[in-house]
Amino acid sequence: MTVDDDAVRHVASLARVDLDEDEVELFAEQFGDILEYFEALDDVPDVEPETELANVMRPDEVHEGLTQDEALQNAPETEDGYFKGPKVS
Repeated sequence: MTVDDDAVRHVASLARVDLDEDEVELFAEQFGDILEYFEALDDVPDVEPETELANVMRPDEVHEGLTQDEALQNAPETEDGYFKGPKVS
């Protein structure tokens, strides 16, 4: 399957990644390869399970959590008792 350069540029712009022309061509080829792998999944036959599936999840249990000081002790920056992160524009 082929992926055109415009599709690669569109995905790159959504991800806010600047690509030069060589990278656009490389990624177009790699995206095509990835899509071919997904198409191969269509060839996998549907098989009914031999046994009925059962819920194997463990029950929820309430445990004591961290105090605010314990949660913040390894944070690189805090402010007024909260995690402080970089500004997002």
